[in-house]
Amino acid sequence: MNPSSARSRLSRGALIVALTAVTGLVLAGSAPAAPLPTVSIALTPTAITVGGALQSGAVNVVSTAVGGKEPSPALLLLKPGVSPAEFYALLDANKVAMDPNLVSRYGSIVFDGFAAPGESSEAQTLLAPGQYVAIDAEAEKSVTWPRTSFTVTAAAAPATLPAPQAIERSIDFAFRGPSTLHDGELVRFENDGYVAHMNVAFPTSSRANAEKAAKALLAGKEKSIEKLIIGEPARFAGPLSTGAFQQETITAKPGWYVQVCFMETQDGRDHTRLGMERVIKITK
Repeated sequence: MNPSSARSRLSRGALIVALTAVTGLVLAGSAPAAPLPTVSIALTPTAITVGGALQSGAVNVVSTAVGGKEPSPALLLLKPGVSPAEFYALLDANKVAMDPNLVSRYGSIVFDGFAAPGESSEAQTLLAPGQYVAIDAEAEKSVTWPRTSFTVTAAAAPATLPAPQAIERSIDFAFRGPSTLHDGELVRFENDGYVAHMNVAFPTSSRANAEKAAKALLAGKEKSIEKLIIGEPARFAGPLSTGAFQQETITAKPGWYVQVCFMETQDGRDHTRLGMERVIKITK
């Protein structure tokens, strides 16, 4: 679910990145892990369909988009007793794009990925049994977002996620975890804060430019960083609710990045102005 603030301040094209994740780790001296059950998400400009292994436990979410500009698949677990129709009414009220924290009244955002048009992306997460809604949070008006509902049943033997090689945590309001990530490394991105957070990293040409971008964001000068950004971002996770996480393999080009959360507080301040910006490095 992509907040409009992030999309309005930087070009939409700059937010496109392909996400790739492994389905199992090979540990030294051990046999390859069994592939995770796959949940498939198919997106078109007017529809979203969910299929595959709709059972509790660890899953590999594969999102495929046909058409659209910035397909953004998200999975939401509804609270017991909340119907999909009630949540659809929230979408039709056209407020959730500006404040994803409104979702907490109805459920939680447990997965928020991205799929470049004509391509597939993968990421891993855990699904609990229950009633879900899937949305394609493309564009700024949630009334137009394609949506569907589905049920996740309890698995007799739920699959377990492979252990990540690094963990990045979002808190209120900062990032915690290693500032150096490695290409090919399986990394988990968690929201340990009390409000929704996203996790994106924009590439720069040098450490000095990454530091300039971080300082500009902290000062609220978002427009000034456009000249410092040199390509598409590493989009690790869209807005996730408290306690949610997903993990994927790092595939971004090695270099210096500025890691950000463009969510807004209730008084309209970007989280980047409160400390959710920092310099990280991706290496081979």
